[in-house]
Amino acid sequence: MAVDRFGVRKKLIGQVLKEMRLVHEGQIQEALGAQKRDGGRIGQALVKMGAITEGQLMVALGKQAGLEVLDLKDFEPQKDAVDKVDESYARPFQIVPVSFDGKTLVVAMADAMNKGALDDLRFTGNCDVKGVVAEPAQIAAAIEKAYGKEQNVMASILKEIEEGGLIPSKGKTAKRTGTGGSAVTDLEDVEEMANAAPVRKLLNYILYQAIRDRASDIHLEPFEDEFKIRYRVDGVLYELEAPPLHLATALISRVKVMSGLDISETRVPQDGRIDLAIGGRPVDLRISTLPTMFGESCVMRVLDRSVVSLDLTQIGLREGEVDKIKAMIDLPHGIILVTGPTGSGKTTTLYSALNQANDVAMKIITTEDPVEYDLEGIVQVQINEEIGVTYAACLRSILRQDPDMILVGEIRDKETAQISIEASLTGHIVFSTLHTNDAPLAITRLVDIGVEPFLIAATLEGVVGQRLVRRICAECKTWYEPSVNILRELDLAPEQVAGKKFAYGKGCPNCNGTGYRGRMAIFEIMVVSDAVRELIMDKGPTSQVRELARREGMRTLRESGLLAIYDGLTSVEEVLRETMVML
Repeated sequence: MAVDRFGVRKKLIGQVLKEMRLVHEGQIQEALGAQKRDGGRIGQALVKMGAITEGQLMVALGKQAGLEVLDLKDFEPQKDAVDKVDESYARPFQIVPVSFDGKTLVVAMADAMNKGALDDLRFTGNCDVKGVVAEPAQIAAAIEKAYGKEQNVMASILKEIEEGGLIPSKGKTAKRTGTGGSAVTDLEDVEEMANAAPVRKLLNYILYQAIRDRASDIHLEPFEDEFKIRYRVDGVLYELEAPPLHLATALISRVKVMSGLDISETRVPQDGRIDLAIGGRPVDLRISTLPTMFGESCVMRVLDRSVVSLDLTQIGLREGEVDKIKAMIDLPHGIILVTGPTGSGKTTTLYSALNQANDVAMKIITTEDPVEYDLEGIVQVQINEEIGVTYAACLRSILRQDPDMILVGEIRDKETAQISIEASLTGHIVFSTLHTNDAPLAITRLVDIGVEPFLIAATLEGVVGQRLVRRICAECKTWYEPSVNILRELDLAPEQVAGKKFAYGKGCPNCNGTGYRGRMAIFEIMVVSDAVRELIMDKGPTSQVRELARREGMRTLRESGLLAIYDGLTSVEEVLRETMVML
């Protein structure tokens, strides 16, 4: 028997699955072996093996939590129950109202762990709520039966807000103070607006749209005459239909309430975090607010594990490149750097490397700002410079924690670099990031920080430079013969691409008309050989280091981009935007 965080004994998930006759003992033992080898949870190991589906696992987790399992195959909507749960809440949280007897509302959930959704329904419905669990596919079908095809939810919520009279009308603008253009608003009014049911619905719908469209960031931005909502999808910002300007305060205050921020303080930046289950999957939102001329701007970073694959074979590395990274991970000591600008996927590459190395025999500690994903079996430390928890301070303590492998979120000063080098010299593998334009420039950057060349030569084992390019949508991919002008832009001669076709995306509903869906990384991997170490010791220029690394087999970012073009994975425009020819 397992014991939950309240000390209540509960059946092991494997036992529950066996009682449901979904798996047998041999599969359980095989999954336990996979769990010991790769980490993670036994339920997910069984899904990877193909023994059960994700939906069957969700039902089993509900049963383990003591929830009744409901078969919605012959579900018929009950009007009284449907009226208690708004469509804008049911769709994002994959919840369907089953029955309502005047006192207790019974709702079926795809995610048995989403207890917060039940609490919200108790508040908005003003009644007792009982949760049951059902298969996700049945939940989705039942929602369609209950609510019909998805309508213009935004319009209906705005109408409800307007009719409710909870939010000041457009004509009523708050008085401005003399500092920074901040508005004087009664705190009780702000709290009432933030907790109003229609405002909750509106925010839920905005989040649902963002997760559905695989957005990485959600921007809520008040300007002088309008309120903008923008999503960043595959690295590009898109503007969405936005509510009127007079709803900005209520909506951003709601975000602050959910993330535990101070809604009475609008003059200083604040940071927070929200954990949600949206569309049946757990999502972590990192919240940042910033005071502006016309109110607070709010950005939510969406960390959705179901979108990001922390697997070295899935992030864009080619077969030979995977082998190079694995060889670096298996080294007994040394420093491995991942370089690139902000938003180039460095953290995902590092997490994938740690996932590869994660083993019960390895003690892995990370220092991050912020901790983006929780990795089971790895000790993760959040940097907080305001109270003195800096990279350098953490590293000193980490070295006394008997680690085998260390991740330093970023080397940004001499002190952090020196301690990372000390850690490497005392028998540890150290992973970190640097902001440079390519792999060879990492050496120049370390020298600029103040690290002696002989120390770089003694400890640096490899540098991975990377960029993210958008993938061409598979549904509307179109092949074409490149023109001479395109080849000239790529600095190629016609004979170099003889027999090769290029591709682009025409635009279709699957990619929202953009021609792209998803992103992939392109890499250049510089292994620090003895010849490169000698050049570092001699303080050779970056151009010589780059040329030597290329002779030893390093593929540049541009060359990696060209291979992705030839494979029909990305477009010429993406490669030209993200790479340049290094002379």
